[in-house]
Amino acid sequence: MYRDLNLPKYLIKTKPIPGGMQVFDEVRKKWVAYTPEEYVRQQFIQHLIQNLGFSPARLAVEKGFKLYSRTKRWDIAYHNRMGEWRMLVEVKSADVPITQTVVDQIAQYNIALQIPFLIVTNGLQHLCFFLDKSSNSYEKLTKLPFAKDVEWLIEIFNFLQK
Repeated sequence: MYRDLNLPKYLIKTKPIPGGMQVFDEVRKKWVAYTPEEYVRQQFIQHLIQNLGFSPARLAVEKGFKLYSRTKRWDIAYHNRMGEWRMLVEVKSADVPITQTVVDQIAQYNIALQIPFLIVTNGLQHLCFFLDKSSNSYEKLTKLPFAKDVEWLIEIFNFLQK
């Protein structure tokens, strides 16, 4: 239905409805509108689960949070066993280029959230950053982290920032 992405192609459940299509979101456990952005989100969720080892039980999709008394909504977030948020993902449709404005959007969200790993993806390009709390800046990483590596990477980065 949509263009090929720079991700392995995953099978996702879809169904026709009057006026369009829906896709089943495994994390939210519900059917949602099948838009170009949702296509990228669902493919990226499957990439996180099937290739990078993230548990669907520790992912949250489209949850609200407060930023300067305004309600915002994240696309995907991951928490560890202790419930600490460790990764935030901003998803765009494949036709939206990843620009500095898009990166700034997730960095702005992270002012309130203070999540160590940030990822921005449009399915074609995936950028990953680590929050350097000592300088309040972001280090760009060369690849996406595996779930099993997230905690020790945080420990290493925090040690190096001291």
